[in-house]
Amino acid sequence: MAAAGVRVKFCGLTRSRDVAAAAAAGAAYVGFVFFPKSPRHLSLDAARALALDVPAGIAKVALTVDASDAELDAILAEVPIDILQLHGRETPERVTALRTRTGLPQMKAVGVAEAADLAILDRYGRVADMILVDAKAPKGAALPGGNGVPFDWRLIAGRRWPVPWMLAGGLTPENVAEAVRLTGARQVDVSSGVETAPGVKDPDRIAAFAAALQT
Repeated sequence: MAAAGVRVKFCGLTRSRDVAAAAAAGAAYVGFVFFPKSPRHLSLDAARALALDVPAGIAKVALTVDASDAELDAILAEVPIDILQLHGRETPERVTALRTRTGLPQMKAVGVAEAADLAILDRYGRVADMILVDAKAPKGAALPGGNGVPFDWRLIAGRRWPVPWMLAGGLTPENVAEAVRLTGARQVDVSSGVETAPGVKDPDRIAAFAAALQT
């Protein structure tokens, strides 16, 4: 089980066994990816089946990237989702509009690489229900997240925003305890850090990630 006070989101789950492993590790959230370029992308049928496997009390998050209204409508019509994660270039105005349109909490991912990137976190912190402080994707990367690359955690040490926030970007069982110590994060997100290959989660690494937060 994850340490008391640190909530974990296991993202990019693609199989029933991943959902079971995340639940056994004490997940507070599980994430399903709806982005065709990602190796973790799910069809609506597959996502619905996985979402129905999620135990009560664990929030189901749909990760989307600059999705259109029609694409979001299709997802929400088929898959029982609790939170929308916006992982593209959605503007603050788009975040506000989607909350009104969907009636769901909006989690906005913001990439950080240097101190200059922090100002936009403040902007989204005024309109989103939660912010995901992620590592900025490397130049030329095909994916906006899930690249397994951390940022300098000292950049956000002691910082707070008006809404809850979650730390992401290159977290692994080996470094998550240090990341939490340096940033004061009370929520963390992991995807590639608990995989044996892109999109293939390892139940042992999922368990190890949660166990690292107990130390």
